[in-house]
Amino acid sequence: MNDDYSATELGSHWFEGPTPAPTPDRVEGEVLRFGPGVTAAAARRAENTPTAAQIWHGAPPPRRPRTRRLLRYAPAAVILLVVLALLAWREYGPRVAVRSVTVTAPEGPLGCDGTANVLGVVRTDGRPGILTYHWERSDGSRSDPLRETLPRGRKEARLHLLWTFRGRGTHHAVARLVVTSPSLHAAEDTFTYRCG
Repeated sequence: MNDDYSATELGSHWFEGPTPAPTPDRVEGEVLRFGPGVTAAAARRAENTPTAAQIWHGAPPPRRPRTRRLLRYAPAAVILLVVLALLAWREYGPRVAVRSVTVTAPEGPLGCDGTANVLGVVRTDGRPGILTYHWERSDGSRSDPLRETLPRGRKEARLHLLWTFRGRGTHHAVARLVVTSPSLHAAEDTFTYRCG
């Protein structure tokens, strides 16, 4: 064991006397600053950060600046506006436009007590909309206004007229399709009923 060692003996550096007090870097009012200290920006952040006591007692966190809160919702607002614009364009945008109307009647004479299936074809531009139309027959009758709803992408509407004949005789029939909306178009075709 070393005879020079003592548990109660202190090194000389412990009792050389008091060390001089450090001098402050700067004085701000009554506050002495040593070293870089706390910058003004850090102090503002510290004021806006809740303390542990505030969090424990349920104190509300400090409010963020209003513009930052509003900017947080900006992407959602932009997406909502785009969706609303698309829905409005789909609902109130350009409507269906009629390109052509044709009517095709049965070929050859229709026999006794037969029913003619007259086909009207309305070609469109494929936009959605409603066609309003009616059929006119050469016997003086006319159908009530009829409607055909066209979804987006459908470029053709096939409209049928079933015309039934009874009895003996010959009749040269004319079937006319009149589209009244979205614009006025008409087409017709003829066929013969013959029962001898």
